[in-house]
Amino acid sequence: MRGELIQPGEEGYDEARKVYNGMIDKRPALIAYCADVADVISAVNFARENDVLAAIRGGGHNGAGLGVVDGGLVIDLSRMKGIRVDPAARTARVEGGCVWNDVDHATHAFGLAVPCGFNSTTGVSGLTLGGGHGYLTRKYGLTIDSLISADVVLADGSFVTASEEENEDLFWAIRGGGGNFGVITSFLFRAHPVHTVYAGPTLWHMDQAAEAMRFYRDFMANASEDMYGFFAFLKVPPGPPFPEELHTKTMCAVIWCYTGPTEEAEEAFRPVREFGPPAFELLGPMPLPVLNSMFDPLIPPGLQWYWRGDFVNELSDEAIALHVEHGSKIPTPLSTMHLY
Repeated sequence: MRGELIQPGEEGYDEARKVYNGMIDKRPALIAYCADVADVISAVNFARENDVLAAIRGGGHNGAGLGVVDGGLVIDLSRMKGIRVDPAARTARVEGGCVWNDVDHATHAFGLAVPCGFNSTTGVSGLTLGGGHGYLTRKYGLTIDSLISADVVLADGSFVTASEEENEDLFWAIRGGGGNFGVITSFLFRAHPVHTVYAGPTLWHMDQAAEAMRFYRDFMANASEDMYGFFAFLKVPPGPPFPEELHTKTMCAVIWCYTGPTEEAEEAFRPVREFGPPAFELLGPMPLPVLNSMFDPLIPPGLQWYWRGDFVNELSDEAIALHVEHGSKIPTPLSTMHLY
């Protein structure tokens, strides 16, 4: 291998075994920081030939800790961060160790974007292979909807490309099939013409929460695909840009992203501003990378994170009542309830 190998007892081991979620405390026997595809092939072959359990770590953001393993081999891609944007073809080739702020930075220079999530520290590999819901989903679909092809190292050490034209079954599997089909060393994405969006949060007091959720439900049902918003219950962070009188208050909010023409944004948001009206808003034009990193400081790595989620087919009045009941009880600024 050309990349670095770290074992227990060596300098940097305890730092190297960490992932985003501080609740995960696993101790691998070996951590391989791959420098290139050849290193990935070597690591996969080593694990197979020595009957060693392997975990694949891309951006290291996986909440369940699947990117690290007790007593096994961590194949770490975090130093494989190459990105090549083709502005003429509107594509971006992204290596498996990138996080979304790497992609945002590279594509934004060309007025392009790949559908991302909601935080720039999220790993590209994990978000993509899990589907990838985010600010651009209503306009451009999930992240996997923009995936053209992927380079994959299989369990036998072979290197293949999966796309709609070759290894079609593998291409189908990696787009939401649950993982464990191979190590993806790079993705080829279709990029879209997104540069500046009209976006930001609007906040309402909790006595308006049920009415706000009903407004959100009805408004989004008829909104154009350029309009995205997710609903949240939160405790207002005690700092700017939020006014001091709202600090630590439990409130409800919608975080918006509008990708339509900037000159039409004010009219698009007129119903939002007229409802309530909001107790606070921070709506305005901003580069997409600014929106995608806006809340990064609120969710730092190393804390003990726990998530749960579910799917619903409709946002009924009964469901709204339950959201308000439990959303009003969130205990700290690090606790939230989101509805996407």
